[in-house]
Amino acid sequence: MLAAEHDLDALLPLILVEAALTVEAERCTLFIIDRETDELVSKVAQGAEQEIRIPRDEGIAGTVSRTGVPLNIPDAYSDPRFSALTDQQLGFRTRQLLCVPMRDRRGGMVGVIQALNRRTDTPFTEEDEELLLALGSQAAGAIENAFLHEDINNLFEGFVSASVVAIESRDPSTAGHSGRVADLSVNLAEAVARGGSGVFRDIRFSRAELRELRYAALLHDFGKVGVREPVLVKAEKLYPEELEVLKARFELARMDAQLQSYRRRMARVRAGEHARLDTLEAEEEHRLAQELQHLDEMLGFVLKCNRPTILEEGGFERLTELAHRTYCDSRGHSHPLLNERDVALLSIPKGTLSVEERREIESHVTHTYRFLEQIPWTKDLRSVPEIAYAHHEKLDGSGYPRALSAAAIPVQSKIMAISDIYDALTAADRPYKKAVPHERALDILGQEAKRHAIDGELLRIFIEAEIPRRALNSRSGGGAGS
Repeated sequence: MLAAEHDLDALLPLILVEAALTVEAERCTLFIIDRETDELVSKVAQGAEQEIRIPRDEGIAGTVSRTGVPLNIPDAYSDPRFSALTDQQLGFRTRQLLCVPMRDRRGGMVGVIQALNRRTDTPFTEEDEELLLALGSQAAGAIENAFLHEDINNLFEGFVSASVVAIESRDPSTAGHSGRVADLSVNLAEAVARGGSGVFRDIRFSRAELRELRYAALLHDFGKVGVREPVLVKAEKLYPEELEVLKARFELARMDAQLQSYRRRMARVRAGEHARLDTLEAEEEHRLAQELQHLDEMLGFVLKCNRPTILEEGGFERLTELAHRTYCDSRGHSHPLLNERDVALLSIPKGTLSVEERREIESHVTHTYRFLEQIPWTKDLRSVPEIAYAHHEKLDGSGYPRALSAAAIPVQSKIMAISDIYDALTAADRPYKKAVPHERALDILGQEAKRHAIDGELLRIFIEAEIPRRALNSRSGGGAGS
């Protein structure tokens, strides 16, 4: 049992229970050496509600940790090394005391086990000492393994954190997105276990499965490192340099309109209309002002079309009209204000990406899967690549990259899909769009559920369990998603 348990918080109480049973003690205390402070630390002393710290140069436990020699004391209060302070704090009376060292496989001191009060109210025997020493040796090995397991987990946590930093450094405007999606996903998974119905009635996620989901959510966008940066951070439908060229065309069109106006004036003067010069000037100024105003209005419409839209919208019909509007350059050559590419990009109904650019962005899911597949995941984390791979799939088969059916999509991926969409809608740190209010985001998710893109039952739980609020609380309080 000790060898199989790698969670230190679960292992230490198990050692105490087994130690008390082994030597028939009323209580046991386990102290581990804190190498940084050179103290003995007990997080799980039976009867204690908080951590106990003892300097290694004090007390019976300190003596055993320094000398490595067991101490079997028939009357604790008769030994000057015993401190009655702990008894007073715990409301306990120590009579007999047996304290033995815990050594690892290399003979290094890990800590001590202390047994208090034999249930027969007789001194602990030599056999008790041998049994507790043997258990201490097993416990030391188990603790060493638990520490090693914890170190490996911390190492992997550091790797995941570094990977998230790498993702978000490509697009600083999305900083925090992966962490928020992880918090939302874990909280939703926990809520499913509490209040799921239908196909989710019997679903329960273990601690390991929640950790697996969290890693998948943290790394779900890692493949964006393989997407071209201009596409990744594209804030509007036209790239900045394309927009500047388009604005320059409108400036040339304004100059052309002014030039044409002055040419018309000259032509009428040459035609001998000198007597009506003031009237002609006024008429031409009015006409020019209208033309320039119309150009400015057209440019304003183009700039409005250039901004991203959240849902599919129309209203781009005027772009076709503008495509037929021309201006002349200094050589008298005619050019359209908007070319075919401009019209196609400005007419994008949803977001800022063209079909080709959207395919490139969507390829990040495949990049993510290929990257995660290279990692030798442990048995309890082996589904991380598949969960991340399916987070953009839709129940109606319209998702990407594999167009999976609902039955083929892992429930963890369905959970992550809702969390990902919600955070993308409500994120306030993206320069290319305003944050959508919470209620509006839920409405959009509701529309997605009605067209069978996301799971309606999971969305119900997401709303009723107030997952965004829970995720915010868990993040601020250091909960499961932190």
